[in-house]
Amino acid sequence: MTIKQLMSGLALVAAASGAHANTLLSEGFDNVATLGASGWVQVNNSTAPLGSSWFQGNSGIFAAASGAPNSYIAANFLSTGSATGAVSNWLMTPELSLDSTGELSFLVRTAGDGFLDMIEVRLSTSGASANVADFSTLLGSFQASSDTGWVGLSYTLYGVDTPTTGRLAFRYLVDNVSTAGNYLGIDDVVVTSAIPEPTTYLLMGLGVAGLMLRRRFTA
Repeated sequence: MTIKQLMSGLALVAAASGAHANTLLSEGFDNVATLGASGWVQVNNSTAPLGSSWFQGNSGIFAAASGAPNSYIAANFLSTGSATGAVSNWLMTPELSLDSTGELSFLVRTAGDGFLDMIEVRLSTSGASANVADFSTLLGSFQASSDTGWVGLSYTLYGVDTPTTGRLAFRYLVDNVSTAGNYLGIDDVVVTSAIPEPTTYLLMGLGVAGLMLRRRFTA
């Protein structure tokens, strides 16, 4: 077997074993009370912050996309205690290994009734930091003033030039609760990466080493 043939074979093996996406995070929000222990962080930067930030979904408003009827996470206009206040309510994932092949996907839904709800999706590459100033990369946003049902969104982390660690964040935004803001839910958050698993590189290394050993004994 020539070197070219061996390397071609190893490349095919590597592609087969490393092409699938590796799941870094999968959260269906069955129990929002346990998120803190899993590394999730909530920061309520609203005007006159009120009560808890994000909370267990209310199936009386709408049901979860999957699982138990209340198995999603929600935020609403009561994030602020001011009658004319602004809402800036953050939900941050645990610290994750991030790279340019990473992808975030999730479902979002608003209660509507004519009140505009908005969410931003932001990225921080500052490790475990929960400082909102570090989430300077806006991946995208979604807004609606009517109930459109669960909407699937996904964002690729093209902006991560070098593999690093950081967090992704959902920021619920309302400019003035006297005229906007009602209720918004998130479900089925998944973060994946296409970086090959370490075993792929090990397999290729062993293959090259085997070829070199074979050449040594047949020389």
